Amino acid sequence: MEVTRYDEAPPYEAPKHHECFGLRLQGFEVSKTRNFWMGLSHFLPGGGAFEDATPVEKVYLVLEGEVTVITPEGEITLKRMDSCYLAPNESRSIENRTNSPASMLVAIPYPEPRDV
Repeated sequence: MEVTRYDEAPPYEAPKHHECFGLRLQGFEVSKTRNFWMGLSHFLPGGGAFEDATPVEKVYLVLEGEVTVITPEGEITLKRMDSCYLAPNESRSIENRTNSPASMLVAIPYPEPRDV
């Protein structure tokens, strides 16, 4: 078992994000996950992620506050304990349109399983 304590989780810079503070909870330098990694994104009011797409799928789970996820098909506001799935290569942007911070759990697979 590998445990990451919240107060010991290392920060990471999420590409194309703004007014966002990311913490690595599992994977990469934190644990030996082979197929996916998990992060926690704290978005300040007005924060978010610019439009982008990646070749891997993603799952978002809002833990506190709310964020709006915008895709070419439309937009949806996720509130506490709401989640969404984004398919590989699905373009999205993220906005915190509120005056309160929002926290979102992010689970993303590695492009290829890792040898650990």
